[in-house]
Amino acid sequence: MVEIEAAAFRRLVNHLQTHTDIQNLDLMLLADFCRNCLAKWYVTGAAEQGIELDYEQAREIIYGMPYSEWKHKYQLEATPEQLAALDSKQKTKDSH
Repeated sequence: MVEIEAAAFRRLVNHLQTHTDIQNLDLMLLADFCRNCLAKWYVTGAAEQGIELDYEQAREIIYGMPYSEWKHKYQLEATPEQLAALDSKQKTKDSH
């Protein structure tokens, strides 16, 4: 089972690395997670296995390159509509 989960995770990471047009903000608005969330979960998973891995190392694994490079190449400026939608989503989450 772990091998199947690992294969699915690798495929998800590859998909996100290949589809650089998908912005993290879009992922947050649609799915409530993004590449940075995956990196944080990766760090947590490593720690649970007794493996030391910092957040920047995990982001490089998830992004397929240093985050600063990905951000420079692919990250677009958020639109006012996207920021308003994220704010609304966060307020809804906070009220639960």
